[in-house]
Amino acid sequence: MSRIAPVGLFVLAVAAMPAFAQSDREVVEDMVTRSANVCPGHSTDLTKPTLKTVPVGALRVMLERGLVLCPDRRLGADTPAVFYGRVGVFAWNPQIKEASTVIVKQVDAMTRKDEYPQDTLVWDANGNVLKQQTVPAFEAKPGAAVLYHVR
Repeated sequence: MSRIAPVGLFVLAVAAMPAFAQSDREVVEDMVTRSANVCPGHSTDLTKPTLKTVPVGALRVMLERGLVLCPDRRLGADTPAVFYGRVGVFAWNPQIKEASTVIVKQVDAMTRKDEYPQDTLVWDANGNVLKQQTVPAFEAKPGAAVLYHVR
């Protein structure tokens, strides 16, 4: 094999890398875009501040898995953070200060384990899991598809 072939393979590999290697800023922007496309309660002013506090590694996992982070003002003070397992949506009430902290912690923990139950999980403002709580159903924007996939 000539020396040109390995160099050519290296050039091809390097050329393909930018498609996969996104900057942290690009990852946040991609998640903002996903939220804008899927979440009925999305606005950049509500979504971006919380997304910027999620570890970028967790955001990368979310993008890979098709998970979404949605602000939802319908969630109450007693149930401000939710994971809708069936559709892979994390939601929080941005009007409740603690809700952002709780959802960021839960996103980080769940993406590190790469485990997403099919059940709906509900947390209080202290991050405690609540059992048998009723929360509004998640409904994506009309025409939006949540592309959540489990390994």
